[in-house]
Amino acid sequence: MKLPPLKIGKFTAPIPLVQGGMSVRVSTSSLAAPVAQCGGIGTIGGSSIPVDDLIRDIYRAKEMTDGVVAVNIMFAMKNFYNLVMGSIKAGVDMIITGAGFSRDIFKIGREHNVPIVSIVSSPSFARLAEKLGAAAIVVEAKEAGGHLGTDRTLRDLFPEIRKVVKKVPLIAAGGITNGYEMGEMMDRYGADGVQIATRFVLTEECDVDDVFKKAMLEAGKDDITLIKSPVGLPGRAIKTPFVKKLMARDDLEAKKCSYKCLKKCDHVYCITERLVKARDGDLEDGLFFSGENVHRLNDILTVQEVFDQFVSQAESVYRETDSARVYDAQATGAGS
Repeated sequence: MKLPPLKIGKFTAPIPLVQGGMSVRVSTSSLAAPVAQCGGIGTIGGSSIPVDDLIRDIYRAKEMTDGVVAVNIMFAMKNFYNLVMGSIKAGVDMIITGAGFSRDIFKIGREHNVPIVSIVSSPSFARLAEKLGAAAIVVEAKEAGGHLGTDRTLRDLFPEIRKVVKKVPLIAAGGITNGYEMGEMMDRYGADGVQIATRFVLTEECDVDDVFKKAMLEAGKDDITLIKSPVGLPGRAIKTPFVKKLMARDDLEAKKCSYKCLKKCDHVYCITERLVKARDGDLEDGLFFSGENVHRLNDILTVQEVFDQFVSQAESVYRETDSARVYDAQATGAGS
């Protein structure tokens, strides 16, 4: 059955698929614009880059597509406010934020008529985000790549949050690698859409170095692990030589931080420096964030091919049921 569109604030994505925002310069306009053009929500990773660079990239994306373009900005960034205001100045359609929780961002969103989408990993923060004015909520579970806010699986966590979020779209994220899982999350669990990131790294349009893509393609199930991040959250990454040193607690060469990007940093290493190295293909010293299920992916597709695959597979298992209403009934005792 045909998938429903995803409506967030004043914007409608014909395909209920959000491309995860990956920093540093992993998801740029080169990726976000084609995703938006295919009918999803294309997201530029807006953390750890200069505000002027982010503004230029948003302008570029908006010139490339009439679709929905978002920016993802971690609250943990020292210049969070400037990145937000720069994105609004550039005309971004919506702002997605996680890695911490900002109450002020919702007021800014209302003042500038820009929808705010919150990434959460617990029912309490989901409830708070909806109360404060989130236009949509992304439930990100432990299977996701990058920074994680929980050790619970998506299928364990999502139903609890579905019960408490009543008024805004709820988007499932973490470890989704094909359209069958997309259809499952929407049909069985009541998700209004899904967010995927790792699958989009393995596209022709993602302009990371080929070494990055090769590292993902060659990663087995045991090659993905959790690491300590200076952000203060665990992160999921590929076991590169750098990560192995970090896991073994080997002394890393101390260097003066050139970025000073985080509000609070434990200075174990410079995360921006390591992410830039990964983006540029430095397999020895880079930090390659990746989702838990990257071992299931074995090809590089175009963005259009990803959409065709996901939509076809999802529609083969999706039924037009109101699963969210089922959860409401369970929560209130109605219909018993």
